[in-house]
Amino acid sequence: MAKKTATKKKSVKKTEKTSKKASSARKGPMAKPAGKAVAGKSAAPRRPKGAPWQWSAVETAAAIRSGAISAVETVEAHLERMRTVNPKLNAVVVDLSEEALKAAHAADKQRAKGGELGLLHGVPITIKENVDYEGRPNFNGVPANKDLIAPSDSPVVRNLKKSGAIVIGLTNTPEFSFRGFTDNPLHGLTLNPWDPDITCGGSSGGAGSAVAAGIGTIAHGNDIGGSLRWPAHCNGVATIKPTQGRIPAFNGSATSERPMLAHLMSAQGPLARHVADVRLALEVMSQRDPRDPWWVPAPLIGERPKRPIKVALAKIPEDMDVDPSVAAALRQAADHLERSGYRVSEVEVPDINGVWQTWCDIITNETVMMQEAAMLKVTSEDFHKSWGGMKAKANVLDLKGWMQATAARNGHIRAWQLFFEEYPVVLAPTTVKPTPGPREDTISSERVREIFWGEIRFISAINVLGLPGAVVPVALHEGKPIGVQLIAGRYREDLALDAAAAIERRVGVLTHRLWQTLT
Repeated sequence: MAKKTATKKKSVKKTEKTSKKASSARKGPMAKPAGKAVAGKSAAPRRPKGAPWQWSAVETAAAIRSGAISAVETVEAHLERMRTVNPKLNAVVVDLSEEALKAAHAADKQRAKGGELGLLHGVPITIKENVDYEGRPNFNGVPANKDLIAPSDSPVVRNLKKSGAIVIGLTNTPEFSFRGFTDNPLHGLTLNPWDPDITCGGSSGGAGSAVAAGIGTIAHGNDIGGSLRWPAHCNGVATIKPTQGRIPAFNGSATSERPMLAHLMSAQGPLARHVADVRLALEVMSQRDPRDPWWVPAPLIGERPKRPIKVALAKIPEDMDVDPSVAAALRQAADHLERSGYRVSEVEVPDINGVWQTWCDIITNETVMMQEAAMLKVTSEDFHKSWGGMKAKANVLDLKGWMQATAARNGHIRAWQLFFEEYPVVLAPTTVKPTPGPREDTISSERVREIFWGEIRFISAINVLGLPGAVVPVALHEGKPIGVQLIAGRYREDLALDAAAAIERRVGVLTHRLWQTLT
């Protein structure tokens, strides 16, 4: 599927120098001390090209730190962009303009005093409306949740604010964040900025639509069955679903604790237009919070694998009908990796079908026992149709069956970890079909099963494994973005993002093309 590139022998001394340079470049923002940066005052600070809302988070943070632009001007530019494009998209459903401007004025005063600044000091971002934001209802797309007032910020919100990031709005999500399409009775449908006739994805669809359109440099989202990676694919942006335990999570507004397996398969994470911004946001979001007992203090950079790094291009099961545009995008991504020094081979990954079925069985049976009755009382007919389709593919488990399914999860994780010993990165599709319409999961239960089993199998399966998975855009097909997924071993987000960055360097940032047409 990809051409092999010849390697040349070099002297040991030269190889060591190259290795050191590559290591430094690979670390990027993660090489900095977490959470702190010194306010520098350059003699002639330079502004990046374009309007401030078009800058990356890395560029924006550097420009504010150097004095090339103020936090107030930066936030005002993003708020103006939000006022221009959001009425069409309905991506941001809670406007925090007033609060954001106050925070921007405070950020500029803090910088003027000198001293240490956070890594995202003054940088505009958005938060998905399904995590606690102090003093506001955690609606999670459900009108009945109006009384679930957040007593404090969730860990991910707290970490972003501690870094100096400024929240300009909260983004839309489907009811209980339980659909792959972003629509609900409270806020309505969110549209894809590339094309209103395709979905923006879900459940972090508002986040993906907003950041692609230029509303905020980083969008927060979360993922239990693909809710970061699917919207990243649909909206032509990058993301990382981290290893479970990498980013702390907790909602004080919740009326009960989350069940164990739902917690073990869910992850918080960032969406952004640039892979470097995803790295930076991951570092910020990953800081410790004692409210999450599953948080793991794992290093962000791991041991360097043997070079050249071997990438497994995942063979797609025969029962999945692959669209030619997706096959071409996978070949293109493989070629980009080959030209970047990776070695790509098409191989079978460990039992992707069994892994997906385990995910479906565990999450569905746990939801039926713990949440279904309460959810169905307060949700729409669209939710009932979508949930019914997901549930229909699951096996009904008794207690013994449940225990067997959770035990099978351990075996699947072990098999993949052993697989990563030979292939540190897996290149896989996000979906094998063109992006569907904005409400396609409400057509029928059968259509829901087709989407989750027949199209996005490689996304949802990864959640039960707790593995990190990045998505990066590769191409446009008939004006619509196609992304690929890069999966790595536990706590090796760095390897997945390295591969994503290698692809991005050759493809470019697709949203720049979007902005030429979006008004």
